[in-house]
Amino acid sequence: MRARIEAAREQLAGFLGVRPRQVVFTSSGTEAINAAVFGAARAAPGRPIASAGVEHSAVRDASARAAPTVEIGVDRTGRIDLGDVLALVESPPAQRPALVHCQWANHEVATLQPVKEVVAACRAASVPVHVDACAAAGQLPIDLGALGADLVSVSAHKLGGPGGVGALVVAQGSRFEPFIVGGQQERARRAGFENALGIVGFGAAAAALGSGRVEREAERARHLVAQLAAAALRTEGVVVVGDRDPERRLPHLVCLGVAGVEAEPVVIGLDRAGVAVHSGSACSSEALEPSAVLAAMGADPEHSLRLSVGWSTTDVDIAAFASAFGTVVEGLRALAG
Repeated sequence: MRARIEAAREQLAGFLGVRPRQVVFTSSGTEAINAAVFGAARAAPGRPIASAGVEHSAVRDASARAAPTVEIGVDRTGRIDLGDVLALVESPPAQRPALVHCQWANHEVATLQPVKEVVAACRAASVPVHVDACAAAGQLPIDLGALGADLVSVSAHKLGGPGGVGALVVAQGSRFEPFIVGGQQERARRAGFENALGIVGFGAAAAALGSGRVEREAERARHLVAQLAAAALRTEGVVVVGDRDPERRLPHLVCLGVAGVEAEPVVIGLDRAGVAVHSGSACSSEALEPSAVLAAMGADPEHSLRLSVGWSTTDVDIAAFASAFGTVVEGLRALAG
């Protein structure tokens, strides 16, 4: 089994454009994020950690528990303010952050971030930078070797692999204190018996996405999402939340603002019509609080829907949504009177 784990490590490393020894397998993308935060905070105790309000809750919560935090501003599309990042990393050395977070792409509204510029600015100032690539890996071509971030988190299930496994990619030469201790697994960087079957599946999924498949799937997803958005926008009072330029978004995801009716009844109405959509992040589905991502953007969390497509989505699915969406929304508006 050890040989198979190492083969999977090579497969994932090849897909991401890094060396196998840079890959540390974890139980999830969430654990990888927590490990990145823990290691950076321990390396620079007392120094703040900088992140935007649109980052995943794992990033925000782990950072707030580990160190003082500084918020990076975002615009109405959910894109972070590069000027804020530059001001932080160009401050006097003793005041610079212990870590700067920059997601590759937003998991709720699909907005792509200026990740290359943020990483370049942080590296020029010798400030560690963590990139949450969980939402982007497998959806967009990614070359972490060329990016040069200190720490990158990825998740298997987001790119078609099994649940319960992720990875933290660590830049060559970087040293960090492990988050989970008590054993020498993962070259003493993550203790505990490995999820061998999950890791093998992770490697297989990464290998299957090679040879241009990510680009082909992205083109197909972008076409399907364009049809979804066009169908939804035919209903009055519906807008795209986030960046409207398809080239500046994840290809498989769109967030809609729906005036005059709350999101949850629309979710239920579409579900009855055989169409599954979501009203927020999958990781906040059990929470009662509105989306922190949408709140940070100044969008209305109570009236927003998240639509996504995958490899199994067909034109029949798109047609079902197009047929049901307007009827459900207008029916609910009529009931609201």
